[in-house]
Amino acid sequence: MDCGPTCLRIIAKHYGRSYAIQRLRDLCNISKVGVSLLGISEAAEKIGLRSLGVKIEPDELTKSQLPCILHWHSRHFVVLYKIKKDKYYVSDPEKGLLTYSERELRDHWLNNGRSREGVVLFLSPTPRFYEEDDDKSKGLNWSILFNYRRAYSRLILQLFLGLCVGSVIQLIGPFLTQAIVDIGISTQNLSLINLILIAQVMLFVGSLSVGFVRSWILLHMSTRINVAILTDYLAKMMRLPMSFFDSRRTGDIMERMNDHRRVESFLTGTTLNTLFSLVNMIVYAVIISYYNSAILVIFLISSGMYSFWIYLFMQRRRELDQRQFGNAANNQSTVVELITGINEIKLHTCEQQKRWKWENIQANVFKFRLQGLALNQYQQAGASFINQGKNILITYLSAKAVVEGYLTLGGMMALQYMTAMLNAPIEQLLGLIQGYQDAKISLERLNEVHEMENEEPDNKPFTHALPKNKTITIEQLTFRYPGAGNDPVLADISIRIPEGKTTAIVGMSGSGKTTLLKLLLRFYKAEKGEIRIGDVRLDQLSVKEWRSQCGMVMQEGFIFSDTIAGNIGLGDDYPETERLENAAKVANINAFIDALPLGFNTMIGAGGNGVSQGQKQRLFIARAVYKNPHYIFFDEATNSLDANNEKMIINNLQEFFAGRTVIIVAHRLSTVRNADNIIVMDNGRVVEQGSHDVLTATKGAYYRLVQNQLELGT
Repeated sequence: MDCGPTCLRIIAKHYGRSYAIQRLRDLCNISKVGVSLLGISEAAEKIGLRSLGVKIEPDELTKSQLPCILHWHSRHFVVLYKIKKDKYYVSDPEKGLLTYSERELRDHWLNNGRSREGVVLFLSPTPRFYEEDDDKSKGLNWSILFNYRRAYSRLILQLFLGLCVGSVIQLIGPFLTQAIVDIGISTQNLSLINLILIAQVMLFVGSLSVGFVRSWILLHMSTRINVAILTDYLAKMMRLPMSFFDSRRTGDIMERMNDHRRVESFLTGTTLNTLFSLVNMIVYAVIISYYNSAILVIFLISSGMYSFWIYLFMQRRRELDQRQFGNAANNQSTVVELITGINEIKLHTCEQQKRWKWENIQANVFKFRLQGLALNQYQQAGASFINQGKNILITYLSAKAVVEGYLTLGGMMALQYMTAMLNAPIEQLLGLIQGYQDAKISLERLNEVHEMENEEPDNKPFTHALPKNKTITIEQLTFRYPGAGNDPVLADISIRIPEGKTTAIVGMSGSGKTTLLKLLLRFYKAEKGEIRIGDVRLDQLSVKEWRSQCGMVMQEGFIFSDTIAGNIGLGDDYPETERLENAAKVANINAFIDALPLGFNTMIGAGGNGVSQGQKQRLFIARAVYKNPHYIFFDEATNSLDANNEKMIINNLQEFFAGRTVIIVAHRLSTVRNADNIIVMDNGRVVEQGSHDVLTATKGAYYRLVQNQLELGT
C-alpha cells in the first residue's frame, strides 16, 4: 500500500531531494487501504512540489513534463520517467524499472481500454522545494545497535581468546602434515608419524572443545541481544498512538518483528566470525607468500573477481527482499484473518473462496522464492567457476614447483591445505556483505517505527495530576480520519460535560459518537479545536495519568487468554478479591462466575472457556468498575444484554456512578433516560441537548430517534 508515497519519493529524489518514506506516508495521510491521488498531491505541495492532476490521452504524454505519476490499473501508482521511440519507461514501486510498448501502456493505464483517458499527476519543483529540509542527513544509526553488544564485552573477549586458540590450532595443522610427508615418510620414522598423529588428535579435540564453548557463548549472547532488541521494539510500539495501528496491517507489524532476527544474526554471528576469520586469512596469506608468492597473487586476483561477481547481484537481492517482505506481510495478515474470522467464513460458506485467496498468495510467495533460487544459482554458478579455476591453477603451480624442485611434496600438501582454509574467510567476508545488506534493509524498516513520534513524546512536559475542577469542556472540535478528501466525522463540536454528572450522547449510526469518545481517550488528535479538563488542555495531560482515571467499555473490547480475575483486574498482577467480587456484582456476572469450578481462576479467551457476547460485555463492565476510575466511558455497553440483565446492571451502576463523571453512548432509551444531560448528534454536529423530559416535550431529533421505543406513535 506504499506505492503512492514511494512514487513521490522517487520524483523528489529525481530532483535532488531525499525524503524518508515514513515522512511521506504521514504527509499523504496513508491508511490501511493506501492513499488517493489527492493525498499524493497534497503531500507533494507540502514539500514544495507543484502538482497538477488531469485526465489525458496517451498521445499527450509525449508532450508532457516527465517524470509524472500514473494511476495504474485504477488501484496502483507508478512513475513514468522517459519516453523514447514509442517505448515508455516506468518505475514501478512493486516490480522495479520496466519498459512498455504503447499498446501495453494503454492496457495498464487505461484499464484494458475501458477508458480513452488515463489519470496522471504532474509534479515540478518550486523554489520552496529546495529550501525545505529533507532527510538526506538522516542515516541509519548503527551505533545504537552496536550498543546492544557493549553489555557483553567480557563474553566477546572470551570469544576472541577462544577463536585465537582455534586459529593457532588450525595454523599448526598444515605444518604437521608437511612434517609427516617430508620427515616421517621420507625417513620412514614411524614413531615420529605416530607422535604427530597423536598431536593432531589432541589438536582436533581442543579445536572441537573450543568450538563447543564458542557456540554456547554465542547462543547466550545472541538470545539476550535478540530479546533486548525485540523488547525495545515492542516497548516503542506500545508508546505509539492508535493512528500507527490504524494504518498498518497485522502482517506488516509481525514481519517487522521477524526482521530483528536478521539484525541480531548480523550483530552476533556474522560480524564476529568474519572478524576472526580475517585474522586467519592474514596469517595464512603471509605463510603462503613465504612458500610461493605467485600462488598468493593468483589467490588475491581470483578472490577479487569472486567478490565483484557477488556484488553484481546485491541490488537484485535487495529488490527481491523488499517484495518478499510485502508478500510475507500479506500472508501473515491473511492467516490471522482466516483464524479470527472463521465464524463468519463458516456462516457464509465461503471457505473455498478464502482458501483460494490464500493459495493465490502462496503462489506469489512461491514465484518469488523461485526468483530468489534462480538468482542464487546464477550467483553460485559464477562463484564456483571462479573458485574451481583458482584451485586448479594453484594445484598446477604447486605441482610444477614440486617437479622443478622449488617445493617439497609435504610443502605442496601444506600449501593446498592453507589455500583451502583461505576460501572460508573469503566466503565469510562475502557472507558478511550479504548479511550487512539484509540487516540494513531490516534496520530501515525498523527505523521507520523507532523514528515515529511517541504518543507521549519524551521531550515534552506533561501534567501528571488531574486538576481540582474535573469538568470536561470541548470547544469547536473538528476531526476527520486519515485520508485525503475525507469529510469531517466531527464538525465544530462544542460540549460541556459537568463533573460528577451523567451525560448521554445519542444519534444515528455514523453520527460521530464513538469517534468523540476516542478523542476524549486521546486515541487520535483533533484537526482543530481543543478539549480541556478544568483549565488544563487534554493534550498537556499525561496520557497514562489520564487513562488511569478512565474506565472504558468500548464496542470492540478484547478478552485476553487469562483467568477471569486477570481479565477483570487488567493491569494488576494480583487482583484484589474484594474488588473483583464487587465488580462482578455490579456487572451482574457473579452468578456465572460462582457456577464455574475454579471461579475467578477459570481460564477464558483463546486459551480457555468460550464466553457469550453478553457475558463478554458484562466482563467489560466489571473491568471498568474494578478500575474504580473518576471518569466512566460507556459505548453501547449493554447492547448485547437481555432486558432483565440490562435492568439489573443499570440499577447497580446508578449507585456506582454517584460522584463520578459518566459519558454514555447508547441507542436504548433505558440506558440514557436517567442521564443529567442528553446530547443529540447528527452527521458530526450537535443538534439538541437537554434532559429526557425536555427533549421529549420538544419533539425534535431526540423524539424522532426514540419514538418507537417510547411507543408514542407518529
